[in-house]
Amino acid sequence: MNILLIGSGGREHALAWKIAASTELTKLWCAPGNAGIARDAECIALDVADHEAVIAFCKANKVDLVVVGPEAPLAAGIVDDLAAHDIKAFGPTRAASQLESSKGFTKDLCRAHNIPTAAYERFKDADSAKAYVRAKGAPIVVKADGLAAGKGVVVAATLAEAEAAIDALFASAGAEAVVEEFLQGEEASFFVLCDGEHALPLATAQDHKRAFDGDKGPNTGGMGAYSPAPVMTDAMVARTMDEIIRPTLRAMKERGMPYKGVLFAGLMVTPQGPKLIEYNVRFGDPETQVLMMRLMSDLVPALVAAVDGELAHFDLRWYPQPALTVVMAAQGYPGNYIKGSLISGLDDASRVEGVEIFHAGTRADGTRVLANGGRVLNVTATGKTVGEAQRRAYQAIDQIKWPEGFCRRDIGWQAIKREQG
Repeated sequence: MNILLIGSGGREHALAWKIAASTELTKLWCAPGNAGIARDAECIALDVADHEAVIAFCKANKVDLVVVGPEAPLAAGIVDDLAAHDIKAFGPTRAASQLESSKGFTKDLCRAHNIPTAAYERFKDADSAKAYVRAKGAPIVVKADGLAAGKGVVVAATLAEAEAAIDALFASAGAEAVVEEFLQGEEASFFVLCDGEHALPLATAQDHKRAFDGDKGPNTGGMGAYSPAPVMTDAMVARTMDEIIRPTLRAMKERGMPYKGVLFAGLMVTPQGPKLIEYNVRFGDPETQVLMMRLMSDLVPALVAAVDGELAHFDLRWYPQPALTVVMAAQGYPGNYIKGSLISGLDDASRVEGVEIFHAGTRADGTRVLANGGRVLNVTATGKTVGEAQRRAYQAIDQIKWPEGFCRRDIGWQAIKREQG
C-alpha cells in the first residue's frame, strides 16, 4: 500500500516507525514530517491545510490510505474532502471531530446519554462564568470550548485562579467556556479504534501533564507517559467500554455522524468508577509513543479495518512488557522558548537497550539535528517493569547533549510506587 501520513510531531514519528514496519507497506510519505520521521518515510513539503493540494498529491502518487495525525486537519474536514474523491482516510469526519473540537458538544452529548462525566455548565460571557464559579467554589476546572492543543484547561485551586482563567479565556473574541467540577481520582488515557459501529480497545496509558517534577507547574501537551496504566484493570476497561465508549458510538450514529478513527478518552478513575474528562479524536501525544512500542500486531490492517467498517472480527496483540516515554522540551516550554539549538548524542542514546527516540519538534540542517518546537524529543524505552523502562529512558537521556533542553526526572512515579509495594 502507498500511505500518506499527515503531521510532524512525536505522535507521527511513532506512527511512521510502526507503519514502516508493516508487511502491507509499499511506500510511506509524511507531510511535513521532521528530522526523525525522515528515517522512516519520505518527508514532503505539502501544505496540509490546502486540501486540494493533498488530494492532488494522493491522486498523482496513487495513495491508498491517508493517516491523519493531528486534530486541526480533522476539525477542518480533511477526511470529508478526501472521501469526496474516493481517497481512503483514517480519522473522523468534520462533524464527528466535534467530540474534540467542541468540549461543549461532548458535555451535552454526555448529559443527553447519561455518560458519566463531571458536572458542568457552558458560558458565552465572563460575568456568568464567574458567578457560577463563586457559587460552586474551588477547586474547579475552566476549559476553552475549542481546540487548544491540550493546553486549554486550567485546574483552578482558588477562586482567584478560576476568575483569572475566565478573564484570559474571554479575552479572545467569540470565546466560549465550559466550567466543570473538579474530579478526585487517578487519570488514565484509554484508546479505541472505531469503525462507526464497533470499538476495538487498544492498550491503556497514563500521561504526565504538568511541566515539572512532582506534577507541579503549568499544564502542557504532556511531558511523558507509560503503558499500561495499572489503574485500568480489566474490570475498569470493561466498565469504560460499557458506560462511556459504546454509548458514545451509539449516540454519534444516531446523530448521523458515525465515528470512525481512533477515539482517545481522557478518564478520571474515581471511587464511583470511570468518568470522562474529555475526548480527543486522534492518537494521544506522547501516549502513542508507548502504545506503538507495545503493539505486536501490524498496525496498517487495523487502520484499514477501521476505515472499512471491519473491526467486529478484528483483534490486536500486545507485548506484555511496559513502555515509558520521557519528553525532552525546550527551556521555557510551555511558555516562550527558543528554536534552533543544536542537539547531539542521539546515536549514543539510541544504542541503550530497549530504547527508541521519537522526534517531536526537530529539523535537519545537513547532518545536524536542531530543536524546532516546544516538545522536541520523546525518549522511549521498554523493560520488564516500569522501573526498568524508566532507568533505560533516563540512561539514554543522559547521553543526549542539549543544554537548552529539559525534562522531568520522575515519569512513571505512580506505577513505580505500585511496583515497589
